[in-house]
Amino acid sequence: MEDIKSKLGQGGLLLAAMGIISMLLSIFNYNIRLLAWIDIWGSGMGWIIRILLIVIGGALFYIYGRDTEEIEN
Repeated sequence: MEDIKSKLGQGGLLLAAMGIISMLLSIFNYNIRLLAWIDIWGSGMGWIIRILLIVIGGALFYIYGRDTEEIEN
C-alpha cells in the first residue's frame, strides 16, 4: 500500500511539473507534445487546464508524497 502512495505522490509531482513547464512554454508558443491537446478548446480553456494540472498535481504530492515516518514524528 505504501508503494502505491509513493507512486501517487511522484505522479502528482510530475503533473505539477508538466503544468508549470507547459505554462512557461506556452508564453513562447511552444508546448509539451504530451499536452498538445490542451489548446484545442481555445487559449482560455488551455490556461484553466494548465492551472488544474498544477493544483491537482500539487494536492496529490502534498497528500501522498510525504513519508509516513515524517507524519508520525
